[in-house]
Amino acid sequence: MDIRSSFDALDKQFTAYGGLIGGGITRLLYSEEWVNAVHALKSTLEKEGFSTRFDDVGNLTGRLEGSKYPNEVIASGSHIDTVVEGGHLDGQYGILAATVAMASLKEEFGQPLRSMEVVALAEEEGSRFPYGFWGSKNFFNLADKNDVIDITDSEGVKFENAMRNAGFGFREHDNDYSDIKSWIELHIEQGKVLESEQQSIGVVNGIVGQKRYTVTLHGEANHAGTTPMGLRRDTVVAFSDIVTHLTQRAREVGDPLVLTFGSVEPVPNTVNVVPGGVTFSIDCRHINQDELNVFADEITAYVQKVADRDGLTVDIDLWMDEAPTLMEPSLVQQIEQSAQKVVGEQDYRVMSSGAGHDSQIFAKYVPTAMLFVPSINGISHNVNEETELSDLVKGIEVLKDALYNLAYKE
Repeated sequence: MDIRSSFDALDKQFTAYGGLIGGGITRLLYSEEWVNAVHALKSTLEKEGFSTRFDDVGNLTGRLEGSKYPNEVIASGSHIDTVVEGGHLDGQYGILAATVAMASLKEEFGQPLRSMEVVALAEEEGSRFPYGFWGSKNFFNLADKNDVIDITDSEGVKFENAMRNAGFGFREHDNDYSDIKSWIELHIEQGKVLESEQQSIGVVNGIVGQKRYTVTLHGEANHAGTTPMGLRRDTVVAFSDIVTHLTQRAREVGDPLVLTFGSVEPVPNTVNVVPGGVTFSIDCRHINQDELNVFADEITAYVQKVADRDGLTVDIDLWMDEAPTLMEPSLVQQIEQSAQKVVGEQDYRVMSSGAGHDSQIFAKYVPTAMLFVPSINGISHNVNEETELSDLVKGIEVLKDALYNLAYKE
């Protein structure tokens, strides 16, 4: 099997399911495009000799039975849904790469000692309904139907109706995942590190922890012409100080800490009134929990300091507090050895993931690792999302070597 042509053909085929004029995909959970994609994938896997099964909610698994240790499973895959006007690689690449890698191993070496499974998770993005990781949360029996039974999409379609129209339902039987001995997710980086360093492979050692805040500063709205500068309680000036100071501090701390002020809403937001209120977001991420906590303490302390100095009151809502997720060290080492073998020491790096992935759910229950390939210009969640085909192939080849070591060797 030629990996390059096999993957390229599959990628073109599956990009058509939800494919947009001019490129990209919109393939939302339980949509017609999603249904067509999962059933086409089922047929593709069966043609390659995989046995297939859907679980209750629509997670699809393709299995190559092991000859000696059939109850030990080496699994790989990703999510099959996309964001609205997304690219053709986020999620889809991991599924098709696992399919090609396992089919290539079967053709070259025959039946594995341990079972190998391709897993296409029903949903990760949270793009159609306000709920993310529906696939992996059901895979590990975590999802509660009460969390989604009353939610609707932007067109008013209820979650349950969409699911049943797609031929699926709520989980009636818990999944048994105890036989999974390794999970590897191959994914595009969705960032610029590998491209800027001119490297083809990222071996992921962890997924960053995240703290997200909504902060509201309360001052006093007043006339822009008659209120002297020294008598103002201007919340935008305070906000500007907070952004400038904390951004500079984040740069001083350095990588892998990242800090983002992504949303700001001044009140009353008009040209001739001193803003008496402002609500803004803070997103802080780091792979090390202790360092994340230290900087988080610095954030809240400085926000309070500025508010006190400027005669303001402040509300700070920490509404997301996700701990970092570390990958399985032995599995990371195994993939690093495969990367050394396939691309050489200079063409890969060990790195953390700044974005969330299904693997952060998997890692809590089974040995987990991830692989990255570069994203051109760091672009993702965009119709212009792209990776050089040569780098996509290298990712599959590293995955193939790791799967061989895990599934074919004693």
